[in-house]
Amino acid sequence: MCRNIRPLNNFEPPATSDEVTAAALQFVRKVSGTVKPSQANQAAFDEAVHEIAHITQHLLDRLVTTAPPKDREAEAAKARARAQLRYGS
Repeated sequence: MCRNIRPLNNFEPPATSDEVTAAALQFVRKVSGTVKPSQANQAAFDEAVHEIAHITQHLLDRLVTTAPPKDREAEAAKARARAQLRYGS
């Protein structure tokens, strides 16, 4: 899985549409193998991002869990600690 795509489910507050779109953009970039598509492919690229963001939001809206919502700040602190261990200073 691409390290830039973050889990979006079960957070308080819920994932924003910007976060969902950013994840969709990272997914499309990974699958297409390009960060910036050519002009000839821009429309297809943008449509894919839009459709994936839409279906991702639909998925997040329908997921059910009994676990308590995760705190964004606590999860970010855990990620920083893992990065510190992985990359040092």
